[in-house]
Amino acid sequence: MAKKLYIGGLSYNTTQDGLQEAFAQCGTVTSATIITDKMSGRSKGFGFVEMSSDEEANSAIEMWNGKELDGRTLTVNEARPLEDRPRTGGGFSRGGGFGGRSAGGRDSDRGPRQNRW
Repeated sequence: MAKKLYIGGLSYNTTQDGLQEAFAQCGTVTSATIITDKMSGRSKGFGFVEMSSDEEANSAIEMWNGKELDGRTLTVNEARPLEDRPRTGGGFSRGGGFGGRSAGGRDSDRGPRQNRW
């Protein structure tokens, strides 16, 4: 059964081919992916490698965790499943902002708004 590994601390110069070649020393690499920024296309400094078996994945962890690749020390461990995260509307809140009053012009606990002039 294939096992996916998280690879952290990647150099911005590391390519997917280079990552695949490095981990191929431990066995069959099913896939190698470097995560990139959507806007710039630049590496975010981490990626994932999928090994074809658990034994090969464990061998890759032993071989590469704490070792250097392209001048950077790698962090290699078993990837955790992606958790469901709540979607946000782009970071903007739809919250109140009316100083404790509801949008209907009434204080939340005193009935109709009184003119205090």
